[in-house]
Amino acid sequence: MTERELKAKSVEYRKNILKYIYKAKAGHTGGSLSCIDILNVLYNQVLNVGPDNFKSPDRDRYIQSKGHCVEALFVVLADKGFFPESDLETLCQYKSHYIGHPTRKVNGVEQNTGALGHGLPLSVGAAIAARLDEKDYKVFTLLGDGELPEGSNWEAALTASHYKLDNLCAIIDHNKLQITGKTSEVCNTDPIDGKFESFGWAVRHVDGNDIQQLIETFAAIPFEKGKPSLVLAHTVKGKGISYMEDVLKWHHGVPTAEEFEKAQHELDEALTLI
Repeated sequence: MTERELKAKSVEYRKNILKYIYKAKAGHTGGSLSCIDILNVLYNQVLNVGPDNFKSPDRDRYIQSKGHCVEALFVVLADKGFFPESDLETLCQYKSHYIGHPTRKVNGVEQNTGALGHGLPLSVGAAIAARLDEKDYKVFTLLGDGELPEGSNWEAALTASHYKLDNLCAIIDHNKLQITGKTSEVCNTDPIDGKFESFGWAVRHVDGNDIQQLIETFAAIPFEKGKPSLVLAHTVKGKGISYMEDVLKWHHGVPTAEEFEKAQHELDEALTLI
């Protein structure tokens, strides 16, 4: 896909995220909007994975550690053909597999996640397995900055460095807000880059809502031979919707009918400017 096509795809993904959250009357709106550009570039430009090879041992692995932002993952998986988009009409309904966190009952979901701090350890295990099996696949995981205080992340970071897992890339959706406030005030983990570097990781900063920067950054992985890669993606919570951007209540806010129409109008306008 061209950069322009990817930008248009991000707008369509945002429209769908809001559509299904609005219909379900539940969801993690702000974080799904902040990370969707990352998922867009990964699934449409980077990952060697799709419905046709999802059972192949040679596929790339993507594990969404910030599982509460599953709406972003679902709309991308539907777009890639893992399941019919109409399935998302059942989001958060009784007996639906499309619940508020990723589950392997949904085609295309690599691992169940939801309890924060699990995605990186799972990804380290997958990257070690690739080495043991002499496979060339890469492992990507997306973390929220609000889950970094979980100790399991740092055990995994140390292990990844020890085993020189340069087939592993962790991405942090650094939108700087979590459910109860600013990450710097709830439990400050700055400097994130310095901490990971001290654990033996190669780190790069990127505007996580800039398609071209994301393309260039992922193309450079591994950043250093023999080191796991960390992409510190600076994003905006609620990105793309003027009244949601960097506003705490949209962590899991659901738009009213009026707010939904306003958001869709803003996204339609954004599409004309690409």
